[in-house]
Amino acid sequence: MTEEKKQMFDDGKPNKLKEGLAPEELYQVLINRVRFYHPSDDISLIEKAYQVASEAHKNQLRKSGEPYIIHPLNVGIILADLELDKETIVAGLLHDVVEDTILTTEEVAHTFGDDVALLVDGVTKLESIPLSSTATGDASDTKLEMQAENLRKMFLAMAKDIRVILIKLADRLHNMRTLKYQKVESQQRIAKETIEVYCPIAQRLGISKIKVELDDLSLKYLEPEIYYDLVDKIAIRKSEREDYIQGIVDEVSSHITKAGIKAQIDGRVKHFFSIYKKMKNQNKTVDQIYDLFAVRIIVDSVKDCYAALGVIHEMYKPIPGRFKDYIAMPKANMYQSLHTTLIGTNGQPFEIQIRTFEMHKAAEYGIAAHWKYKEASDGKKAETQEEEKLVWLRQILEWQRDTSDNREFMSLLKSDLDLFSENVYCFTPSGDVKNLPAGSTPIDFAYSIHSAVGNKMVGARVNGKLVNIDYVIKNGDRIEIITSQNSRGPSRDWLSIVKSTQAKNKINQWFKNEFKEENIVKGKELLLAYCKTKGINMPDLMKPEYMNSIMRKYGFHDWDSVLAAIGHGGLKEGQIINKMIEYYERDHKKEMTNEEVLAAIADNAPNTRLSDIRSKNGIVVKGVTDVSVRFSKCCSPVPGDEIVGFVTRGRGISIHRTDCINVINLPEIERARLIDAEWQNQEEAGGKYFAEINIYATNRNGLLVDISRVLTEKDIDILSMHTRVNKQGVATMQTSFEISSREELNHIIEKLRMVDSVLDIERTTG
Repeated sequence: MTEEKKQMFDDGKPNKLKEGLAPEELYQVLINRVRFYHPSDDISLIEKAYQVASEAHKNQLRKSGEPYIIHPLNVGIILADLELDKETIVAGLLHDVVEDTILTTEEVAHTFGDDVALLVDGVTKLESIPLSSTATGDASDTKLEMQAENLRKMFLAMAKDIRVILIKLADRLHNMRTLKYQKVESQQRIAKETIEVYCPIAQRLGISKIKVELDDLSLKYLEPEIYYDLVDKIAIRKSEREDYIQGIVDEVSSHITKAGIKAQIDGRVKHFFSIYKKMKNQNKTVDQIYDLFAVRIIVDSVKDCYAALGVIHEMYKPIPGRFKDYIAMPKANMYQSLHTTLIGTNGQPFEIQIRTFEMHKAAEYGIAAHWKYKEASDGKKAETQEEEKLVWLRQILEWQRDTSDNREFMSLLKSDLDLFSENVYCFTPSGDVKNLPAGSTPIDFAYSIHSAVGNKMVGARVNGKLVNIDYVIKNGDRIEIITSQNSRGPSRDWLSIVKSTQAKNKINQWFKNEFKEENIVKGKELLLAYCKTKGINMPDLMKPEYMNSIMRKYGFHDWDSVLAAIGHGGLKEGQIINKMIEYYERDHKKEMTNEEVLAAIADNAPNTRLSDIRSKNGIVVKGVTDVSVRFSKCCSPVPGDEIVGFVTRGRGISIHRTDCINVINLPEIERARLIDAEWQNQEEAGGKYFAEINIYATNRNGLLVDISRVLTEKDIDILSMHTRVNKQGVATMQTSFEISSREELNHIIEKLRMVDSVLDIERTTG
């Protein structure tokens, strides 16, 4: 690494961007950052991507009222901060064009190549994945099923190309940075999703640069009182703390220099989420936690790391048991560093981390630091490190194949992504290092070697001595597994003993395979008993097409496997039968014919009053009680409008405004289909209703921003906005959004009329 790069890297650059930069300014920042690290000066592909994205998002705005292109540019800058290849930067700029505009994946492939198209397509498919669930009661199983299925898709996308998730992490980071423009409910949901899924993935990939910021931003919206309390309390003692850190840095620098070691030394306050975790785990206030900061020593070689450690331990008294050598035994995400906690001259503890510049870069950028476009002299080593970082991903893909039960899959995934527990390092008899979760037993160790070793295990020796199978492994233990061909296999009790998700999954797999025949019989009995209890005619459901749909949905190759999964509890019988009933009812819909609907109108008219049957839409229709009611999109009625119903052919009743052009111009022969309708209770209508207006204005700079600001101030979500300008300079803006009543709509229209240059506003009428 050159001195210039070291200096830039160590100064913490590139710095965070200030808000309010214009797209052109952001684009220049992006180009400068790419040119800093990329070996090629050719930025034509990035320039073309910027032009395409700008055009595609031309009339779109973010919740903040800014042009939408601001978002993909920031995503590109975050990816450039990770020093990723140009294809990833381009995909970052284009990641929303297929989802939000008329551009297709095929057009992206034609213009930018298959590599970029695959990345954009991968990210697009992840865009619609709702990862978090707040459902309760009966709906929770369905939500869990959706969440598990979506996570499965995410990990499959990551396996195809890890850059997909790097783009998604950059996308999530910028969305979190601008989360203040969302509603409180959305802030909570997105922050929860981030802390549960994206932070652990960033940690697994070793990208602390992103993980740390996501942690803090999630805390800010999930626990705002705690977050701002921390910010205030740390700010109060800021100068005192900075003086103390600087004193240690100066003292350490002096001794390191005297020892002839060239090093970069700095001190930093630990990030808020790290402090919050420590407060929670130790049940302390921020004033009771003294090691709020760490001093970092960055040197040129591994030899210098250990030399610097010797100097530090001569200077300060180390706290026993608080030294960790992650250089000799890297973490699961290949993080390397020496950690030691010491007592300062004033009696306060503090932490020192010692690492090389390459280790520091790997700790900040993770897998991105080894990306394949870089033709380094140690290319094979970088490739190996990249592969090692993805071992956990391959493990998750194995679970996906082996685990049909979504609840079990989610449990395995959650415990595997739970990175708050420390790991323990132990050795095989041949000296190989095994990295297991803290609290692991010899059973975990056996299954980490191979399924066959775990299944045939009958005992274990630790450091040459026989131990119980529930012995808790300690750092440095040398473990030998005793196996026997006469072993009858694992015990169900082992599931409550083992700590690692890998061991739990393999034990469960053994039981599923061992007792498959019994489980098939039991599964049949459970299905039959459920149908009998609910009064369901089972033969109606056991049709090949419905059974095949179930097998496809849950990933089974034959019906016996479905029955076995029900038998061992992996799938619930009610879950399967209810899904099959859905398929059955889809093919046997109960619909009123046109004649029946018209007959019902004739029978009830003209003397009947409007029926008291409540509709989900708050609409009451004269004389008809068993038919679906929907709002017409041509005129978008809202509570307060005069409305009329129209009996459609096979799609129930559509509700129109009485001034709708389609109703006014209805042929005489069709007018027999019109039916009286009214709002049930405007005060209780509730909900949101689609509304569309046309705004006519004299075109000028800033017109779009002013229009958007009015809607944003009224907390209105813009669904779409299409703008065109004629030769006379008159702009027509067709704008759609959601409102709760005609009164609210009229109020918004009045506010929009006050915007400078607006000539007229009218609602669409067909």
